[in-house]
Formats: sequence, structure tokens, C-alpha cells
Amino acid sequence: MIARYTRPAMGRIFSDQNRFDQWLQVELAASEALAETGQVPCEAAQALRAHASFDVERIHEIEREVKHDVIAFTTAVAEKMAAAGHADASRWLHYGLTSNDVVDTAQALVLHQASKLLLEGARALSASLERRAWEFKDAVQIGRTHGVHAEPITFGLKIALWYDELQRNTARLESAAEDLRVGKISGAVGTFGHIGPEAEEKICARLSLKPAPISSQVIARDRHAAWVAALALISATLEKIALEIRHLQRTEVREAEEPFSEGQKGSSAMPHKRNPVVCEQICGLARVVRANVQAAMENIALWHERDISHSSVERVILADSAVLTDYMLARTRWLIEGMRVDPGRMRRNLESTHGLIHSGQLLLDLAAAGMLREQAYHIVQGHAMKAWETDGDFRASVASDEQVLRYLSPEKIYQAFTLDRHLANVDAIFHRVFQKT
Repeated sequence: MIARYTRPAMGRIFSDQNRFDQWLQVELAASEALAETGQVPCEAAQALRAHASFDVERIHEIEREVKHDVIAFTTAVAEKMAAAGHADASRWLHYGLTSNDVVDTAQALVLHQASKLLLEGARALSASLERRAWEFKDAVQIGRTHGVHAEPITFGLKIALWYDELQRNTARLESAAEDLRVGKISGAVGTFGHIGPEAEEKICARLSLKPAPISSQVIARDRHAAWVAALALISATLEKIALEIRHLQRTEVREAEEPFSEGQKGSSAMPHKRNPVVCEQICGLARVVRANVQAAMENIALWHERDISHSSVERVILADSAVLTDYMLARTRWLIEGMRVDPGRMRRNLESTHGLIHSGQLLLDLAAAGMLREQAYHIVQGHAMKAWETDGDFRASVASDEQVLRYLSPEKIYQAFTLDRHLANVDAIFHRVFQKT
């Protein structure tokens, strides 16, 4: 991923340095576990632990010649062992292993590190959403369906909905990350041809991993696909949040907007512009993560016990999906924490249709009072369409209709146009979502 979207901590996780560090940790855990079972001399395992190291540039230099990254890695480590006076111990490096024993197991370590960082970001965003949901719990806003005024809500309810969705996505990531916390040391076709299952269990335990119950030469890629899909779902929720704020920031609405810092410029040509550029960035980047799911799914089917068609794909999609989701989580948290909200504008927009938004309650009240529903709908819709076309006062029009007055007193008509009836259950919804009053 390009540096523009790579935050330092996640960038370090997917660096070559860290990738090879994790390869070395697998190699060392293997030599030590095999020393316990008597397959590797204990002094060799000790020497490897004390002196094994590598130089990233040297690995790349060797790879350019041998065209195999794991061989380049083991050769570079062997050179360091020889330089430290322990060339003989390097005979036991990578003993009994195939490349993917190291690569897949080490990748589980890398993705565990990435998942931990992503979960921290998701929980931090959740805290910000919860705080701002309570802040605007009673900020009355018009709810919109099909982009058209519907019935009243509160802005806090909108944010609480985002919070609730993010909790499910966080749980999905936790589950997918746990499914990926597996290693495999089962050899070239998964039969433990050179190292037994007991050794695999010892190696994985040293790395805080679980052994995959069964594998071919690779860990089954449904695990990786589920992880990318979990990131795509998080990204989709972040896009949902950003898209809503983009709509609310439109000049005709102006109920909420992303932060606009002092000295910031919105347009090279129009000095008045305050564009939702971060929201648009989040919406755009979510498309990339979502697109990666297809590639992850296609990685599941490999030839026989393994080919490497998945490998090149994963070098791109795993890092990119994690880097982008990490970036979007941080930017969405910045967006939520600094979001400018205008409750006054919300109220003016809500009132701009002169009571039309209460047509549903009026319909119910007429039906409850004894008017046939079809007749009530016809009368209410007639007044509503007239008010819509003429920008007239819907409530005044209804209050002067003799057919309505036969069923509802002026007091009852007034009650049909109050906000309290629409919003009486806001506290109950908040209690459901946040489990507190």
C-alpha cells in the first residue's frame, strides 16, 4: 500500500523486516521443539537461538539470484551463523520443514499482530460513537427514506445505529482472527512425512498458535477469506457512516459536517467551498477492501495439495486490506470526534414541510377514532399533496376539514402533530444498544 494511507504501526507489521522476523521465530521454535524430541542437537538449537539473524537487503540480493524467497532467507541466516562461528549449527536450520511450514505459520503471527491493532482501532471508534450518540440522544432530526422526509428521529439514534453495527463487525473480526491463529508444520503435502504431529503441537505452542487440525502444504484459505471479508464489512460500515455525513453536509441540508481546520482550503477555484473530502476518501477506499474479498475467495481453490497462485495475491490483498482498514478506522474516529453538528438546522429542516411529517400519526388517530382507514388515507393524502405542491400549512389545512373534525377535536389534532409521540421510546432504544440508562 502506498505511504499516503499507511499508518506507521501497521506499516511496520507488514514490513519485510517483520515478515522475516516472524519467519525466524518459526525456525527457532522448530529447532527448539525438535531438540526436545531428540531430532535436533540441543547445542545446535541453542546456537541458533543465540546467533541466528539476517539482513533484509542480503535476503533480497540472494533472492534475485535463486528466485526463491525462503531459500534466500535460510541462506542469509546461514551466512550470519557462519560469521558468528557456528556454521555447523546452521545445518539444523529449517530441518524437516517445507517452505510453507514457515511461511504460513509466520503469516499467522503477522495477521495476529495486525488483527490486534485493528481491533484496538475498532474499539476506540466504538467509544467515540457511544460518546457522541449520548451527546445527541435528544437532538431531534428528520428521518429520511428514499432521501425524502419521513418521520422524526434523533441524531443520537443515527449514531447509535452505527455503533451497534460496528459491534457486530468487531465480533466478526475477532472470530476470523481467532480462526487464523493456527500454524502448520505438516510437511510438503500435509502428511507429517518428516516431523510428527507432536512436534507440530510443540512448535505451535511456543508461538502461541494452535495447530491446524489438517492441512495440505498450506493452511486452508477459507480462513484468510473470512478475515478479509471481516475487514470488508468493517469498511462497509465506515463507508456507511461517511456517506451519511456527506449527505448531511450538502448545502441544502447542512445538519452535520466533517471537521474543517483553520487554514484548510476546499477548492482551488471557489474559496467558499467546505468539501467532505475525508468522507469521500473513506467511501473510495472501502471499495478497494471490498474488491479484495473476491480475490481472497478465489484463493481458496488451489491445485491438488498446493500451487502458488494464492501467494502473489496475498502479498497484495492481506497487507492492503489491513493497512486501509486501519487507516479508515482512524480517519472515521477523527471524523466522529470532530464532527460539527447543527441541531438548530436539524429542527428547521424538520419543520420546513409545515407538519407533513405527522401525516402517519394523523392517519392512525383518525382510524382509531372510527374513520375507515381507506377514507382516512384519502383525506390525509389529499391535504398532504396540496401542502406539498403549494408549500402550504398541512396542519392548518387538516384542522379546517369538517370530515376530520367529526372524528378528532382540535386538541386531538394538535396531539397528532407533537414530536413526543414519535420519540417516546428513544431512551428504551438507547438502553437496548448500550445496556445502560
